[in-house]
Amino acid sequence: MVQTKQTEFTATVGEEIGLELGAQFISAYRKTNPTDVMSYYVGRNILEQVLAQPGCVGMRFYNAYNEAGEKTLVYVGVTAEGADMLNVTTINTTGQLETQKGIVADRVKTDPTGGKNISTTDENWWEF
Repeated sequence: MVQTKQTEFTATVGEEIGLELGAQFISAYRKTNPTDVMSYYVGRNILEQVLAQPGCVGMRFYNAYNEAGEKTLVYVGVTAEGADMLNVTTINTTGQLETQKGIVADRVKTDPTGGKNISTTDENWWEF
């Protein structure tokens, strides 16, 4: 399975790649970048809020540094035209169009174990 450059912005972008290929990808990255942040955790609530914005077909994740100078992700919704959703147009309760700021999110949790805090039944599957 080879990833091709995506030129369309639809809800169908992305696919399951399976454990073996996923482990290969992660292993290759870790070998090349042993001191980099190995994983991020983002809660479901903010992901659902971003995706629930009218016209949102997916998300874009930007590498960034937070206020403390730590590596993080900033994530935003994306329209079918590929634009970051910095403004969102909605219809208010009186039927008028209203523009609001789109959700620009952060506050990921980095995992110092690199994703090795997994259930005991799967204890060895991320070992490289």
